[in-house]
Amino acid sequence: MTMETVAVAPTPTPTTHQTMNNDTTTTLAQQKNNRIQVSNTKKPLFFYVNLAKRYMQQYNEVELSALGMAITTVVTIAEILKNNGLATEKKVLTSTVCMKDENKGRQVQKAKIEIVLGKSEKFDSLMNAATAAPEEEAAKEKDDEK
Repeated sequence: MTMETVAVAPTPTPTTHQTMNNDTTTTLAQQKNNRIQVSNTKKPLFFYVNLAKRYMQQYNEVELSALGMAITTVVTIAEILKNNGLATEKKVLTSTVCMKDENKGRQVQKAKIEIVLGKSEKFDSLMNAATAAPEEEAAKEKDDEK
């Protein structure tokens, strides 16, 4: 059985190395498709909530990832999805990563979190109800105009 080492470089995190078995059908590209790297300064909270919903529709699960101060944002997103009955928690990973501080030019450690959420059993029915409600409201408004 041969093993190969593949280097993966996510945008905000340092390069990591993963060892994969050739028998595994999961590819690195497939693993990355459902990952959302959250920033607490770039986009509003509900941008990430809605993006996570779309990723769960496409891939049945979503991986939310953040560094440092954005960790609270990831936890909030996960809790919103869980409390609305859309997601179930599959995995939570915490770690510390070393990064080079651009201002000071030295290594600094940052906390990192990865939360994997899967579709809940009610996900499809809740999403269908959410998309049907505005359509019914529009139809009702048209009837009221007549």
